[in-house]
Amino acid sequence: MRLYAQTRARRFRQILADLIAVVLLAAAVRLAMAVHDGITRLAEPGRQVEDAGGRLASGLGNAGDAASNVPLVGGLLRKPLQSAAEASNGLSDAGQSIQDAVGWIANLTALALIVTSVLFVLVTWLPPRVRWIRRCAHLQDLLDTPGGADLLALRALTGPVKALTAVPLPPGGLADAWRRGDEQVIDDLSQVALKQAGLRP
Repeated sequence: MRLYAQTRARRFRQILADLIAVVLLAAAVRLAMAVHDGITRLAEPGRQVEDAGGRLASGLGNAGDAASNVPLVGGLLRKPLQSAAEASNGLSDAGQSIQDAVGWIANLTALALIVTSVLFVLVTWLPPRVRWIRRCAHLQDLLDTPGGADLLALRALTGPVKALTAVPLPPGGLADAWRRGDEQVIDDLSQVALKQAGLRP
């Protein structure tokens, strides 16, 4: 199985297309990571809420413990402070939830960008490459079968007229020489068909 053409111009175009595909994929991944980082920065308020809630809960808990040492009313003072500390823990949990949501959105967005970019590159780059590889294999099989050169010559005759200018014109024309089975004309035309596909005879 041949992956690249044998003729210089077509091989250069194929390698260039492959390099462009790789660069586009790398750029897509880099862009997705930049978008991910940008979205992740939106979680900063959530971190601040979590930190503030944690500090407030800790401070109120310490105050409740200290208030419990007050004679006679210590238990009464401690209870509302402990309730406020528990509410502050809820604030801290809300900050963590914000961070989780932003992280989930950042991951999903980055994944969507990468998948979309990869699909776009594969849809535009892969089918022509696969078609060329299959066509190349088909032509090689055709050339190796008896009468394959005749069929390649016919392919050249039915292809672009411009490609036939490289073949010396025999008396009666190329088509007539092909019908008569002129081996030189058949060989020249089959080489034209191979060259059109990017192969050397």
